[in-house]
Amino acid sequence: MNKTAARAENVTKVYGWGETRVTALDGISVSFDRGDFTAVMGPSGSGKSTLMHCMAGLDEVTEGSVYIGDQDLSSLNDRRLTRLRRERVGFIFQAFNLVPTLTASENITLPLDLAGRKPDHQWFEQVVETLGLSDRLGHRPQELSGGQQQRVAAARAMVTRPDLIFADEPTGNLDSTASAELLEFLQSAVDEYGQTIVMVTHDAVAASYSDRIVFLADGKVVATMVDPTPERVLDRIKELEH
Repeated sequence: MNKTAARAENVTKVYGWGETRVTALDGISVSFDRGDFTAVMGPSGSGKSTLMHCMAGLDEVTEGSVYIGDQDLSSLNDRRLTRLRRERVGFIFQAFNLVPTLTASENITLPLDLAGRKPDHQWFEQVVETLGLSDRLGHRPQELSGGQQQRVAAARAMVTRPDLIFADEPTGNLDSTASAELLEFLQSAVDEYGQTIVMVTHDAVAASYSDRIVFLADGKVVATMVDPTPERVLDRIKELEH
């Protein structure tokens, strides 16, 4: 099995043209190993979210190639790309994106329902229990706190057992307690279940839960850090901003 869960090779992403042309990613090459928790950081406009959207096949690259495992995303038509995303990729966004008319349980199993697959009940229960949602499954989103809604979104990303989970500022709308609970769960998903997680964040404390940080600036990788601490992360960000 390929040791790399996903990689970008010489990826450039340009938006607009003429005077409004913006190069969001500038010939970037980066890879994410299986069973690793990687944070992606950088100043506003550095290309963090664009990189994630391109890596996940949500956005087409202008030049270069993106692979999930051995699969070159540019070689897939829309139908095959949708299927690959549904079967092999999970998403956790800052906005919880839950369906208000569905219960927590129905929101969690939604990707499986859309794919016409039955949940693995043992795995479903394990995810729900780990996230502390067992007594909330019959509640609708408006009956849950922000932290509980984000945990439902995390469970939805996990329930299909995807190869790879992309998390875009997943703690952005959470208080420090709910943030720590979610980050501890993501950490345990990597350590105990061999999940691969790529998380975009601007929060040094959130980033310190990861195994490695990739720092971007102006659409390029400018630094990496292994076994980060909040203090080291803040120091590096200050260096990059200067």
